[in-house]
Amino acid sequence: MAVSERLKTFLDGARAKYRVAKHAVAYTAQELAAAQHVPGRQLAKSVLVKTDGGAVLVVLPAIHLIDFKKLKTVLRAKRVSIAKEADIKERFPDLEVGAMSPFGNLYGIPVVADRALEAAEEIVFNAGSHTDTMTIRYKDFAALAKPSAGSFGQPVQGPKPKNAKGKAAGKKKAAGAKRAKAKTARRPAAKKTRR
Repeated sequence: MAVSERLKTFLDGARAKYRVAKHAVAYTAQELAAAQHVPGRQLAKSVLVKTDGGAVLVVLPAIHLIDFKKLKTVLRAKRVSIAKEADIKERFPDLEVGAMSPFGNLYGIPVVADRALEAAEEIVFNAGSHTDTMTIRYKDFAALAKPSAGSFGQPVQGPKPKNAKGKAAGKKKAAGAKRAKAKTARRPAAKKTRR
């Protein structure tokens, strides 16, 4: 599959400036960011969620996970869950599953964008397939998709820094304390001797 014709026609009709790029197949947002050589905070991933009020397309930086408690507050919803593959196919029939652009408005789906994306001058996103991306100014995306905005992303925690010996920092002290405690617990009580 190639770039979404619906998306391309919409952007061309709005005279929006954008760039299209091809890359090796990438299924996750982090893989896509690496393939496009862009920081994860600039790559906008789109996640279809189901709420008690209907479907919503959630857009956030690749380096963030959805904080569902915060998202419920932003959407004023009692229930929020990630949509199943069948729901995605039904709502986005002309796109590869998991390769939705952040323009849910083209499919009659409201869009909510995490405020963290506003810091990026440009955003990069899937353009309908797992091998095509588009880059557009965030301001243009906001003007065309008209997302509501909120703070619901939780930065992904990376691996803990390692010390010079390659071990995770902080674990050495904890492990040493556990060993000392275990030795103490195994020692037999000292016998008192009379003289």
